[in-house]
Amino acid sequence: MRREELRDLLEGWQVSIYFGAVLLGALVAMIVPGDASLEWAINPALALMLFVTFLQVPLSALGQAIRDMRFLGALLVANFVAVPLLVAVLVQFAPAQPLVVLGVLIVLLCPCIDYVVTFSHLGRADARLLLATTPVLLIAQMLLLPAYLRVFLGSDAAEIVQAGPFLHAFLWLILIPLALAAACQFWAKRQLTGERITSVLGLLPVPATALVLLIVIVAVLPQLNAALPAVLRMLPIYVVFAVVAPLIGWLVARGFGLNAEAGRAIAFSAGTRNSLVVLPLALAVPGAIPIVPAIIVAQTLVELLAQPAYIRALPLLGRTPVTREDIAGRP
Repeated sequence: MRREELRDLLEGWQVSIYFGAVLLGALVAMIVPGDASLEWAINPALALMLFVTFLQVPLSALGQAIRDMRFLGALLVANFVAVPLLVAVLVQFAPAQPLVVLGVLIVLLCPCIDYVVTFSHLGRADARLLLATTPVLLIAQMLLLPAYLRVFLGSDAAEIVQAGPFLHAFLWLILIPLALAAACQFWAKRQLTGERITSVLGLLPVPATALVLLIVIVAVLPQLNAALPAVLRMLPIYVVFAVVAPLIGWLVARGFGLNAEAGRAIAFSAGTRNSLVVLPLALAVPGAIPIVPAIIVAQTLVELLAQPAYIRALPLLGRTPVTREDIAGRP
């Protein structure tokens, strides 16, 4: 089997692979003694996942993304104006616990930069435009997230999110993997060896994401009793977000006058979040485990269940209805 075929196979089955990793993690957590914690393995697994994820982000296409200003404007307004307003409403129904609210904000305020491209392609959206703008989305959310946390959390933000651990996580788990990915892309364009190695690494995003889910479940599940009530209260909020956010994205796209395929891409982006990419920033908060990762992974599971529905429903947006005149005019 060729690499392209294997990659397509992994991407096509990624929802099943992720749920399989979650189930395997739950099984391992029940078998392995509770004192054999895997918390130490979360950051290395995240670093690997983020590196191979960023490797798929076309950093050299940043200039191309900026050229399509209407699409870029709709994407930024949907994700950084409209969706935060939705989150401001939904967070009122979250448990009044600072760590719970923090987890909700971190996961819902950051748009996805990886598998949303695959799902949008399957959902007949303009995945090419979405892929080209992923560097802008990544940079924008990293710059805006601290400001959003200050707005939503107020004075509690300084107490919950301490600058030292947060910046340490941002450096080692975001900036360094991003820089390594950019270096690999530069190498791949200039040498055949770099191209081959980068091509092999391109097979790893789905397995690496599954590994992160497995490790997080194994690490968090033995301590889940403390987080379970908050997780159960968050599930309806995540379901509402999964239903409403794509519709908001579609409306923003129509307001910008985008065509149907580009509008569906905005809808996919608004409904799909960057949960595992921002997980290291959440784990940098003192006392984050088990509540914050449980809150974030719960959103991931709801989102993965929503993606097959998006693939079926979002292609209906903007579809031209067949009129009686069309039928009458057919031979």
